[in-house]
Amino acid sequence: MSRPLAGPQTLLRVLNGRAILESLANEGAQTRTDLMHATGLSRTAVTQVLRMLETAGAVAPAGIDRGSRGPAATRVGLHPELGFAAAIHVDHRAAHVVLVDATGAVRAEKHAPFPPRADRGAHIAELVDACRADARGPLHLAVVGVPGIVTTDGSIRDEQGPDGGAFRSALAHRLGCPVRIENDVNLAALAEFTSGNGGDLASFSLLLLDGGLGAGTVIDGAVHRGASGVAGEVTYLPQSPLPIGAPVINDQVVADLALAGGLDPTAPLDVHLEAAAQGDEASLHMVAEIGRRLAIVAGTIGLVLDPEAFILSGQAAHPLLADAVRRVGEEYAPRLPLRFVESTFGPEGALVGAVGEAASALRETLFDRILAPPGATPR
Repeated sequence: MSRPLAGPQTLLRVLNGRAILESLANEGAQTRTDLMHATGLSRTAVTQVLRMLETAGAVAPAGIDRGSRGPAATRVGLHPELGFAAAIHVDHRAAHVVLVDATGAVRAEKHAPFPPRADRGAHIAELVDACRADARGPLHLAVVGVPGIVTTDGSIRDEQGPDGGAFRSALAHRLGCPVRIENDVNLAALAEFTSGNGGDLASFSLLLLDGGLGAGTVIDGAVHRGASGVAGEVTYLPQSPLPIGAPVINDQVVADLALAGGLDPTAPLDVHLEAAAQGDEASLHMVAEIGRRLAIVAGTIGLVLDPEAFILSGQAAHPLLADAVRRVGEEYAPRLPLRFVESTFGPEGALVGAVGEAASALRETLFDRILAPPGATPR
């Protein structure tokens, strides 16, 4: 009699194991009966897979379920010492670090401004170390959101020029784990798609105003990054009567508009928005001009991509500025319908997106490692 093939058995073990691990990651600790209903597996299959996962150190008992009828049943959950991923948001002023586990739960969090002339990588590594002191366990990977153009190989190109991947390599060396670099606006768009106002949209563009202006576009469930990472760099879109190559809106433009209106050119946009909310006429005119520029950027994107909606994020979501954008959008509506909605997460969008991506990548890394056949090298 010929021996049965091992391949299908191994594949079934991997598929069943992944189904249970995904269910525990998404829903938390469960009983065997819960897992049967969640995965469609038989009680025997669930028991066999849990025994295999427990031997691998992937799951552990997680208390007793006393809320259901019948005898109390033991819950099982992902092992609390499987480790973490770091979700990191870096802007021009500060770094925000969050450690997440495979369920997506936040286990530690630190935020601090960059000291003068500080090395960004060293500062981030210090924050990660401080988080790991609060949540002990191995660090498997990091997802970092940064302003600027991010290429497919993790290189960053910003106002200081291309870095050739130096930041990613240096941070990976300091953290001792793989590091993935993402554009911060794209991460904010992912956050809206997965758990925000973009969830019900087949396509949208997120316009994030925070010092500068960037766009993150989701089409059919995927972020459009472009061939070289340039997609969404809308700050320099041509816009009459601005000269070619002039920024549409950034901190310097805010200062110039303030000076032209007799306002304090050293004040940040938030101050001018607050003054406008108090009825200051010059500030209201300034907000109207910024709203006009944002609406024209949206119209330009709309003529090319025609997304279902534009999500206003960061300072663009301020009620006065959002109203100014909508007023201009209504003027164009007969020729080019533009729909605007506010962001769910505001200034935290990039970090929320990094948390979601870090948790997802951590699950893939851990589950591949746990379910790899003996002697195989996980991806």
